[in-house]
Amino acid sequence: MRKKTIEKEIFYEGIGLHKGKNIKLHLIPSNEGGIVFKRVDLEEGKNEIKLDLKNTFDLTRGTNLKNEFGAEVYTIEHFLSALYVLGITDLIVELCENELPICDGSARIFVEEIEKAGIKILEEEVEELVIKEPIFLTKGDKHIVALPYDGYKVTYTIKFDHTFLKCQMLELDITLENYKNDISNARTFGFDYEIEYLKKNNLALGGTLENAIVIKKDGVLNPNGLRYKDEFVRHKILDLIGDFKVLNKAIKGHIIAIKSGHALDIEFANLIKNI
Repeated sequence: MRKKTIEKEIFYEGIGLHKGKNIKLHLIPSNEGGIVFKRVDLEEGKNEIKLDLKNTFDLTRGTNLKNEFGAEVYTIEHFLSALYVLGITDLIVELCENELPICDGSARIFVEEIEKAGIKILEEEVEELVIKEPIFLTKGDKHIVALPYDGYKVTYTIKFDHTFLKCQMLELDITLENYKNDISNARTFGFDYEIEYLKKNNLALGGTLENAIVIKKDGVLNPNGLRYKDEFVRHKILDLIGDFKVLNKAIKGHIIAIKSGHALDIEFANLIKNI
């Protein structure tokens, strides 16, 4: 399995979820150097943020990166999820704000744009991360386990104390076909009672029913409903794939996650990074 970049440059504009600003995204092919985010609105020489586990921070509501000069980029997990399944390992990501466009709340648009641009296979081989023995991490009622497996499989369980959203579980081999059909379309979600708090704290300022599912007491506020009956757990798998992409390695193993989130995902990535 060899490293990959894109064949042609990609230009995309969209709203950022948390700041609500219009973001111009420019993806540039790269033959080396991994994945590098470049804030074109900041001072040259201090505006590049490499995709690296040590650069992750503030994982409460998303996966975010910063460099030693204070340049930051937020909400990268959906984008990274698409990069993982498409095998993109080397890329320059220019943007004019501090977060990625939220698109429709899923990873579908990123997948479509990259496939439209084409994928270029590079000479160097991708480093594999092979799970050879059971590894686990537990924090309260949240758990992640990795088991040996000939491929990449994710089993995910979510559980909420809510009148509409309770428990969902899904197990899936992570292939490009499965991802495009069963995961890439699943949107981010939140609860209606969270909206006031988020807005007061200058978060989710760009959130609408066009780019997120909002859950109410007995259903969802979105007029067109859900894309899948279990769209919530599917989106959690999308997030987990994106979170583990910070390692920029090809994973071979079976990941079992129960009520995990960005913070636990990244902590687990630290456990397995050097195996």
